[in-house]
Amino acid sequence: MYLYDDNRRGSVPFKTTNLPLWGHSSEQNLVRILQQRANYQPSKTAYIFLDRGESEQCSLTYEELDKKARELAAILCNSHLQGERALLMYSPGIDFIIAFFACLYAGVIAVPIYPPRRNQSLDRLKAIIDDCQAKEVLTTSSIKNNLENSLIKYPELAHFQWIATDNLPTRINAHDFQPVRIDKDDLAFLQYTSGSTGNPKGVMVSHGNLIHNECMVKQAFGHTEQTIFAGWLPLFHDMGLIGNVLQPLYLGIPCILMSPVDFLQKPYRWLKAISDYRATTSGGPNFAYDLCIQKITDEQLKTLNLNSWEVAFNGAEPIRAETLEKFAQKFAPCGFRKEAFYPCYGMAEATLFITGGMSFNAPKYKTIDEKALEENQVVEVERQKPYSRTLVSCGHEWLEQTIKIVNPHSLTECKNNQVGEIWVSGGSVAKGYWQKPDKTKETFEAYLSDTKEGPFLRTGDLGFLSSEKELFVTGRLKDVMIIRGRNHYPQDIELTVEQSHPALRSSCGAAFVVGNTGNERLIIVQEVERTYLRKLNQQEVTSAIRQAVAKHHGLQVHEVILIRTATIPKTSSGKIQRYRCKEQFLKQMLDYLPSNSSCSTQVTLKRTA
Repeated sequence: MYLYDDNRRGSVPFKTTNLPLWGHSSEQNLVRILQQRANYQPSKTAYIFLDRGESEQCSLTYEELDKKARELAAILCNSHLQGERALLMYSPGIDFIIAFFACLYAGVIAVPIYPPRRNQSLDRLKAIIDDCQAKEVLTTSSIKNNLENSLIKYPELAHFQWIATDNLPTRINAHDFQPVRIDKDDLAFLQYTSGSTGNPKGVMVSHGNLIHNECMVKQAFGHTEQTIFAGWLPLFHDMGLIGNVLQPLYLGIPCILMSPVDFLQKPYRWLKAISDYRATTSGGPNFAYDLCIQKITDEQLKTLNLNSWEVAFNGAEPIRAETLEKFAQKFAPCGFRKEAFYPCYGMAEATLFITGGMSFNAPKYKTIDEKALEENQVVEVERQKPYSRTLVSCGHEWLEQTIKIVNPHSLTECKNNQVGEIWVSGGSVAKGYWQKPDKTKETFEAYLSDTKEGPFLRTGDLGFLSSEKELFVTGRLKDVMIIRGRNHYPQDIELTVEQSHPALRSSCGAAFVVGNTGNERLIIVQEVERTYLRKLNQQEVTSAIRQAVAKHHGLQVHEVILIRTATIPKTSSGKIQRYRCKEQFLKQMLDYLPSNSSCSTQVTLKRTA
């Protein structure tokens, strides 16, 4: 039968037989699942990678993936690397997937990481290697060659064992190798957090965590053997790896992949892949939908057919109601339905997915009073009322996972419609941070102070549960700015800023505070659209920012910093790194636009926190 029901929307170029879809089981793991896929559906396409996001570059069947993973795993075992850590440093593509499963087969703890660019600082790479005590780096010949000059400055990295998996000297008969025995509590890999609020830490994800989370995603997203994935998310990041690579394998269905760079250069490629392959599940952070709204032309719209798209997940804060509505309106003529949108919430410390709604329902919104929110209270108001904010529901609990909203100071549970820190417990919560027992205890072993219920994962995110038990995320605990004794959420101010003038880039600004209590100074750092760089009237733009922030938030902006396109610090999933932006501001390391005759509004600060 066809993977997608021809009678509903359209057929696809993949066929399958009825295949088992495993539920959550303590005896299951991804190695066993891949072996079963290779035995029972050997010629089924598992992954297709698109060259420049447009034409098929290469593909893997389940039999090919199993064979290649066994070959590399045998080499790893012969090098006595079982239980050791190995960095996986690959450009997006098939090589990464093979290396990841080879590590699982050999009992090597994989540490996915994006390869540094040529001549880029290797400080972060060195920090991760020092933290996880990696014994080797799995990569390709081209990446290793590109890094040779950089390694001269870091001789301690050059002495590591670098294995170019695309140029192995010998091949071992794959049938002679048997994967190591795996227990559900064994570590599968270390997911280094992208560092939106601090230094990266290695999250210890077990095999049991992975199976629990994959089962939860399957149930919540409504996936079946007819599901088809398409995606561009970075494979070393939790959303790309666990969502776009491991969920398709768990389901036994195909995934069409492309490089994040190819998507960013031309967002049309993403939607065209969905259209061409009749993909049913695809998604990314909120900014990806904004890019499609901004960059895809009317002529390109005529070539798209998006009526196969059933689950358009949006999984990184802030999820903006305006983005969902504009995207649904623009792409409705292509067959996109607003009910396809699937806002959800998750993080690496919980493997990936935490909450989501019912996949066949349209997104749910709640408009609340901003002044009440400053006091951690939820008061619903009309959508168009001044000083209001529309939030998007991130759904509810799944698979016996528990969500609590907790006062971060008293550590007691909040009532419904009261803002507090989001706490999570369940089978997807990871084992902790690698080699950081104190931080693990602080983050992963929280208990309610009155009932002693626990342990819970403290997410560091703020939000509330509605009376219907729907989760609404309001921001990051560490990002909340206290100005004159009142709470302000930086993402609200950042949205006001970017909408104040057409020269400002969407989702490319940071708001933060410097100074001591009682002397807080609001700083705005904002990227400018590339097309405006040469003709920018900086005085006009900074004045528009100041007026908008004063009008909508009642705040005075102490300094506006306009910076070049694509220079604001972001995580791999597109989140603004406000702490790094503040650090660069204080050290005067931002990529400032050169002043012009129209600009004389910046205030010179003594750069102290």
